[in-house]
Amino acid sequence: MIDRRRHRLGQIFLINRDIAGIEAEHGRGKRVLEIGPGPGMLTEELCRVAKRVVAVEKDRALYADLKMRLASKKLTLMNKDFFDASDDELMAEDTDIVIANVPYSLSSKIVGWLAEHRMQAVLCLQKEFVDHMMAKPDTSDYSRLSVVTALSFRVTRIYEVARGSFRPVPKVDSTIIYMKPLGQRITPEESRIIGAIMQHKKKRLKNAISDSEGQLGLSKSEAVTIAGALDDANARVFKLTPDRLLAIARTIAVHSNENDSS
Repeated sequence: MIDRRRHRLGQIFLINRDIAGIEAEHGRGKRVLEIGPGPGMLTEELCRVAKRVVAVEKDRALYADLKMRLASKKLTLMNKDFFDASDDELMAEDTDIVIANVPYSLSSKIVGWLAEHRMQAVLCLQKEFVDHMMAKPDTSDYSRLSVVTALSFRVTRIYEVARGSFRPVPKVDSTIIYMKPLGQRITPEESRIIGAIMQHKKKRLKNAISDSEGQLGLSKSEAVTIAGALDDANARVFKLTPDRLLAIARTIAVHSNENDSS
């Protein structure tokens, strides 16, 4: 039945109820927001243990099927794109936690949404994506995603999920993680600046800033001046800690904003 569904949204569907149970247990007694419930295996388990469940499904056929099959007073179903929904709609139930099997193509966007809203979550994500999320400085997987994740969350691996637990079977395994928000807030501008610098992560910091001048809203001379004033201007970008990269991003943001206001 699942294999005949339309997969135009890039979804893979969980078919292992034991895995759904592991995920749902983290929502016991809580008000849960689920992104992309698909055929609803996780949704069913959440309805057994959670206080309330809001499930947001974009696909009309899947939504209609869920509406017909899952009759629970705990469940509120929404038929729309998660990212088109307002905070008032998504948080109407005073959400405690997001629990979801995330479409791989939306992983970065959902992590960004969680960081912006400082929301705790249990997510099932592509294993390689999780490796990048949790990568440390001076490693090959260290990236903008690693930096923003480390600044926004404490991430814990919960369970490794074999690819055969999904249909259609993906080419990679997955990992269930728990994300606990930290107090620190990163602005979209700071995230953008970190991303621009991390595009040149193997270069020295001063060269990465100079090569990103346009993206950073700086002139060439401003980029050189800012970089030259940094104590670690000659350090390789991928060796810098998340906290240091955030401090650099904030310094650059001040100069960029000054240019915009002049």
